[in-house]
Amino acid sequence: MDRAIFFQHIRKEPFSGRMTQSQVSGVEALLDACAKLDVRWTAYICATVFHETGARMQPVREGFATSDAAARRILKNREYAKPDPETGHAYYGRGLEQLTHKANYARIGELLGLDLVNNPDLMLQPDIAAKSLLLGMTNGLYTGKALKDYLNARKTDPVGARRIVNGTDRAGLIAGYYHAFHAALAAAVAEEPAEVVEPERETPAPWYPDPKPLSKSNTIKAQTVAGVGTAGSAATEMVGDTLTQAQDAAGQLALYLDIAKWLFIALIVAGIAWTIYSRVQDSRKGVR
Repeated sequence: MDRAIFFQHIRKEPFSGRMTQSQVSGVEALLDACAKLDVRWTAYICATVFHETGARMQPVREGFATSDAAARRILKNREYAKPDPETGHAYYGRGLEQLTHKANYARIGELLGLDLVNNPDLMLQPDIAAKSLLLGMTNGLYTGKALKDYLNARKTDPVGARRIVNGTDRAGLIAGYYHAFHAALAAAVAEEPAEVVEPERETPAPWYPDPKPLSKSNTIKAQTVAGVGTAGSAATEMVGDTLTQAQDAAGQLALYLDIAKWLFIALIVAGIAWTIYSRVQDSRKGVR
């Protein structure tokens, strides 16, 4: 894969023209971790991280808190963020996918050979966060749904794929990010280097709770309705084609009517001229 082409594409969308070194490093780590996966899986993993981390592409605490104490204050009304009576830790969202609940920390930790229950902040380490994300999304550890259920030989459903992590929350929005990442990957793995052009599909930017976001976007705020995606684009193109054909037909009809109008006028003029000519001839012959 030509990563230079890939980054040229994603820098425009969904990163809206610029990327920090931290963002680049985060994306590079994801590409390394997903090297053997279907490009659709890689695109959806990148889209999920883009959304869950507020485009930072690095492991974060829920609410983008800068410390454990800050996260507990922000989430004080959330049951899962209250201190566990046994460990004293709060199992709010951490990592690239926002892993929550003690049971999930225990399950992922066991698979990784780590004690995440007693060391939940290990999820803030990039390598551990990436491993957790891939384990969860490829094996259906979060909700019972996995990437293979939505992106397979039979279908490509980036909207439904949101169920892998969090039901239908922002499903259409994340599907928009998926299309941007997938277009970049498709260009980067082409046999011939592809010309870098503006993506045809515009995707909305993430929402940032902090006053100084890492990335801003001027693109549309569509993609928020489930089902928007390839089918929506196809329908739009079909409507556009139909309107164009209708306009062409109307133009041709107007041309024909215009020609008919002038022919009719020409016939009237010819009739008048013939009448005048006939009377002149009759007059010369003495006919009254």
